[in-house]
Amino acid sequence: MMVIRPICQDDLSALYRLAEKTGIGFTSLVSDETRLQKKINRVVDSFNKENVTAPHSEDYLMVLEDSTTGDIVGTCGILATVGLDEPFYSYHLGTITHASRELGVHNAVPTLILNNDFTGFSEICTLFLEEEYRHSKNGQLLSKARFMFMAQFPERFTEKVFAEMRGVSDEQGVSPFWESLGRHFFSIDFKEADELTSQGNKQFIAELMPNNPVYVNLLPQAAREVLGKVHRNTQPAKRLLEQEGFRYENYVDIFDGGPSLEARVQDIRAVRDSRIYLANIEPADTLNASDSTHKKSTQTDAIKEGRHYLVSNTKVADFRCILIQRSAPIGSHITLTQEEAECLHIIHKEPVRVVELSPY
Repeated sequence: MMVIRPICQDDLSALYRLAEKTGIGFTSLVSDETRLQKKINRVVDSFNKENVTAPHSEDYLMVLEDSTTGDIVGTCGILATVGLDEPFYSYHLGTITHASRELGVHNAVPTLILNNDFTGFSEICTLFLEEEYRHSKNGQLLSKARFMFMAQFPERFTEKVFAEMRGVSDEQGVSPFWESLGRHFFSIDFKEADELTSQGNKQFIAELMPNNPVYVNLLPQAAREVLGKVHRNTQPAKRLLEQEGFRYENYVDIFDGGPSLEARVQDIRAVRDSRIYLANIEPADTLNASDSTHKKSTQTDAIKEGRHYLVSNTKVADFRCILIQRSAPIGSHITLTQEEAECLHIIHKEPVRVVELSPY
């Protein structure tokens, strides 16, 4: 069974292995053991922090574990706030109007304006899944499990949350947007600029980026075509967020032009529609040798067929989330197998949070 859980100290080698596969533009997970260890330390401290009444600098990184093999095959994360300790920059795609009554000219010109509008907001980030596990709704579990955690602990996050999506670049990591704009001010490659920001070195952005509006129609066609577009590997992640109510509001990354999606936490579908139920755990020996074949078949079908549901426990440091399938409607209780209960780290009659994976 696939299980979402907080990352722990023993996961460094697995996290490093995943970081090596993410590619250029994935700044929240870099293949540097020292920095990854610091990140793990920060995450462990965040999950262990008690009596949190407001978000600050917490980092909630979770992993997808195959409980059968113990392999770590994916990551997903939430930053409680951004921009408080170091500037967080983005471009807003706006409009400037140029008009002349005498000439009868009225032009609305799109512009890019450097800003810090996301300062203080929560960010969902670090979504990555190994290619061989991109099936069986694992990607949906990985992406949407974060919203179960946010629904259970809303005090740890801001009212509004956003996600930066990776923009378009080629196999060599060349970004048309960067080549057309950023390179003229930084005189370095896109990869090098990305690495600097991933290390927290963002002061150079304020020092070198133009503070005046950038006229989009003066950019080359190649840059205009990718503005607000996502990398092909990021398209599934974008669709999943849009299913949950995230929307593009004309904010883009200053390096690759990728879009930022945003939503109010309480408007996110999985947050809004999830409910608390009591777990009714079926003992492992419920079906003994005297049971009929028909009874066995009926119970197996009820568990393995029907709609998919996200189920999470209600714990912080020991948070767990899994995906189950049920054909029967859910009442005040939800029936779980012994294996599912063990993966969730719960006992009989303990509360769990449940929401349908995707009703659309």
